[in-house]
Amino acid sequence: MRAFVAKAAHAVAVTAVACAAAVTPVAAATIQVSDTDIGPGTNVVWTANNTYVLNGFVFIDAGASLTIEAGTVVKGRPGVGENASALIVARGGRIFANGTAQAPIVFTAEADDVTDPFDLPSDTRGLWGGVIMLGYAGLNSSPGVSAIEGIPTTEPRGAYGGTDDNDNSGVFRFVSIRYGGTDIGAGNEINGLTMGGVGRNTVVDYVEVYNNQDDGYEWFGGTVSPKHLVSAFNGDDCFDIDEGFRGKGQFWFSIQAEDIGNHAGEHDGGTDPEDGQPYATPVIYNATYIGSGVNSTNTDNSSAFKMRDNFGGSYYNSIFTDFTGDGLNIEDLESGQDSRTRVDEGTLVVANNVWWGFLPTNDVDGVARCSGSGCTGEEWVVDLLTNNSNRVVDPQLRGISRASNNGLDPRPMLSSPALAGARTPTDAFFTPTTYVGAFGPNDGDLWIADWTFISELGIVVQGDFATVVASESSVSSAVPTEYAMGNAPNPWNPSTAIQYTLTADGDMDLALYNTAGQRVATLVQGFRPAGSYSVQLSGAELASGTYYYRLVSPAGVLTRTMSLIK
Repeated sequence: MRAFVAKAAHAVAVTAVACAAAVTPVAAATIQVSDTDIGPGTNVVWTANNTYVLNGFVFIDAGASLTIEAGTVVKGRPGVGENASALIVARGGRIFANGTAQAPIVFTAEADDVTDPFDLPSDTRGLWGGVIMLGYAGLNSSPGVSAIEGIPTTEPRGAYGGTDDNDNSGVFRFVSIRYGGTDIGAGNEINGLTMGGVGRNTVVDYVEVYNNQDDGYEWFGGTVSPKHLVSAFNGDDCFDIDEGFRGKGQFWFSIQAEDIGNHAGEHDGGTDPEDGQPYATPVIYNATYIGSGVNSTNTDNSSAFKMRDNFGGSYYNSIFTDFTGDGLNIEDLESGQDSRTRVDEGTLVVANNVWWGFLPTNDVDGVARCSGSGCTGEEWVVDLLTNNSNRVVDPQLRGISRASNNGLDPRPMLSSPALAGARTPTDAFFTPTTYVGAFGPNDGDLWIADWTFISELGIVVQGDFATVVASESSVSSAVPTEYAMGNAPNPWNPSTAIQYTLTADGDMDLALYNTAGQRVATLVQGFRPAGSYSVQLSGAELASGTYYYRLVSPAGVLTRTMSLIK
């Protein structure tokens, strides 16, 4: 597995000086950055041969710009409260962080050895602050300009909001943000990427937030329209919306840890006042949100969505799965403006989506919920789903995993119902797809591969497998006679043999899954020549229950269900 950045043999501490023209150092260095280094009127360049360490809050001031080369590593020093470290793009400042798939830009903690992806424990969070972008786009809070969450209110450069929805804060592309979210006091943590009043001419594309203590992403008003976002194993919400966010989004992916994480989407229309206008009306296509798992002990993972305070956005062509509670919880008040009002007037739309893996019941009644003083029945939430081409059906994702076993593959199988029923967008911003969810079924559709940290950790499946649906003749599979494949579920106690024949050479993947779609064992993975094989499967360390194995080969895909009886 490749490391993103080669470690310098000797790190030298150097103080960075803001200048009109950057000069590339002759040798790699660790450069300490302070808040005075990107002052008004400066154009600073950070180069990939150096590592940059943020000392406290570092602002890109109004009239200044920061260019970060592809492959650059930026680290934040530890600290809480006024000693927290973060990079903040102030209103009128610009950042040009333009990474590539081969050389993403990494924001991480000072303690992180980026040459060793496993140097920090998997539950590490909150080691530094995060990245904050502020702009002049409009909010719906009064008086229209606010102080951003995570920055002391005494700092005037922490202001965001205004009247310019076309504002431009720069470019933020192929960036991975890791281990952030330090507490600045009284339970107030910094999000992985915060966007306050960011305008629509700002580019945000291919960004990952990994293991943040608070939310992965949070929008406070604004009109920025991000594509290709990853929120992985963050401590609170995956995507948090507030103060009249009116941007667009496509290809958003989230997966939550088994033991921590709140909503995939906590979507509020406004805060002060709650009925402030313009209402939040983001339009999002092709999301895939995976919760903590239906068998998780994470009680905070009780709703995939919380929509309230006049939130009135739209979700289309998306997949929501694997949560410990309900799917869609919409506020309904006895009086005044609320998100139910947005449903009734048609500005809160949830259409052409797939829902699966919710408790207590895996049907539309288990998905649909309301909350608030006016919530006396949930038939209207059920109607919202059933009248808008939503389906409660297994999306047949190839694999859900949260471990470094190459088991996470959120692409749908070719037998998946997610390959039909997509809505065609009319806005040119959106890429039309024939599938529902953030990923297509084919080679090259797994856009989280290679550049993300979850790929470097070996969580994401490595390599592409065949995408041809198997027929019984193209892939044959059998177990001993007493466990005849014609009987489903097929009992095994506690071991059996899986026998299969490959009709063509190529890469294959044979794995065991539980009913939540979680990969519990990888049996065979990699290249195999055509021929007949037998694999012994032991359930000695597994609990009794229903499991299924899935064989993906050049000849196709085959899934069989078995019941483990001890």
